[in-house]
Amino acid sequence: MATTPETRDDDVQIGRRGSYSKGIARRQEILDRALEVFRERGPEGTSLRRVAEEIGVSHGALLHYFRSREQLLLALYEHTETHRQELRAEEPEDLGAVERMQRAARVNVERRGYVHLYSTLVASALEDGESETRQYFTRRFEHVRESAARALRRQQEEGTLREDLDVDKVAALVVAASDGLQTQWLLDDEVDLEGSLGILAELLRG
Repeated sequence: MATTPETRDDDVQIGRRGSYSKGIARRQEILDRALEVFRERGPEGTSLRRVAEEIGVSHGALLHYFRSREQLLLALYEHTETHRQELRAEEPEDLGAVERMQRAARVNVERRGYVHLYSTLVASALEDGESETRQYFTRRFEHVRESAARALRRQQEEGTLREDLDVDKVAALVVAASDGLQTQWLLDDEVDLEGSLGILAELLRG
């Protein structure tokens, strides 16, 4: 699911940060411009050379910050997620696990390129063995499931979720439902992400 857990204790910097404030600012500028390239051309058109050409830097200068296309795309995703986490901090703390996914879906339908990037990276993680992308998304899914399980456990305590359910298994199911619906929506935008997740919330209600 193109959404983040509530907290992430092992966040890492993707690519080189740069030694000084000027280098950090330059990296941020490159990511902002690279995101524009991705939105225009999609993942297939977002090569390191193409991004370098579009933003007016040499291929070597780009390699100073990102050693591969994979690392650049992963950094783009992390860059976008950082802004989304800032917005998510304003969400009510008592949101249910599925309701949190519904809110993310409401935002994602307005940001198709972001969802496409997420799906591209997850597909890459499945193919590339012990790559940086695979390691990143393995950790990320673990955090998302843990976050969802905490919300589900709280719902059980409040009496709004069936008590006979194993929250860890339900958390995995909720994430799977959200990601699967996003894939269907990318192929057919008539698929109702938010409404379909709402049905799942009703099925789980205590």
